[in-house]
Amino acid sequence: MAQTGRRKTPTTPKTENPFVAKTAAPSGFDWRIWLGLALSAAWLALGIAYISFSVGWSNVPSLDAATLGNFLEGAFAPLAFLWLVIGYFLQRRELEQNTAALRVQAQEIQRTAEHAAIQSQQMAANERHAGQQAYLQLAESVRAQLGAIAGLLFISSQGATGDGTVSQQEISKLFSIMSAQEPEVFSRRLLEIHLQTQDPDKQRNLFYGTEVRARHTNNFIFSFQRLLKRTAEVDRDDMLHDALMASGHGFLYHVMQRHRAAASPELADAAKTGVHIDSI
Repeated sequence: MAQTGRRKTPTTPKTENPFVAKTAAPSGFDWRIWLGLALSAAWLALGIAYISFSVGWSNVPSLDAATLGNFLEGAFAPLAFLWLVIGYFLQRRELEQNTAALRVQAQEIQRTAEHAAIQSQQMAANERHAGQQAYLQLAESVRAQLGAIAGLLFISSQGATGDGTVSQQEISKLFSIMSAQEPEVFSRRLLEIHLQTQDPDKQRNLFYGTEVRARHTNNFIFSFQRLLKRTAEVDRDDMLHDALMASGHGFLYHVMQRHRAAASPELADAAKTGVHIDSI
């Protein structure tokens, strides 16, 4: 006869729930408190033994108030002093713990402040970098604008409307060069013509010989001055300013400024000749 029995189901070990917070075991008293309790119990035991064997419990009610007060004062004064000393050391330990916690908190605040300062510096550096990138894009646009103004001035002085020394084919070639990322080609040509001309009056007429030339010259000066103002906002070391003044546009700006001071008031006045200029 086969023996049958109950089939045991495998039991799975109990696992702790990681989401249930463990309750911390209550911490015991400080050893000073245990010492104070032991000494207090021993002192009270000595007091009870003293009353039992020396005074007698039957004689306590017959004592006068002054004698009983002096007895109680002498009996409990040492206990009061003992617990005063214990309380002092306990309070000193708590103060040390609070001081250590405040020191750690101060260190954390200092680290946070240093981290915030680093972030602030990084943000300032990123802001300066973004400003410089925006300036470089703007500068390229303004350089192209100055190149176009110089081209118009070149046509007015050297083309068919001027003295006709430069053919239309050459002017078209120069504009093609300017379109191929060479915005200063006309500025350099005007500087070459200015250097080749020895007569001061002819040099001034190159820029202020007619109202049309004066308009282009004043527009060039106005646009270049605005670029200089924007450069000063992003260039702390004046490196961009020096590079700008050493370019073809910068040298031409110097020459224009010099001849503008010697030009007639009607042509030098930007409000009269610069149609795109409100003030300089």
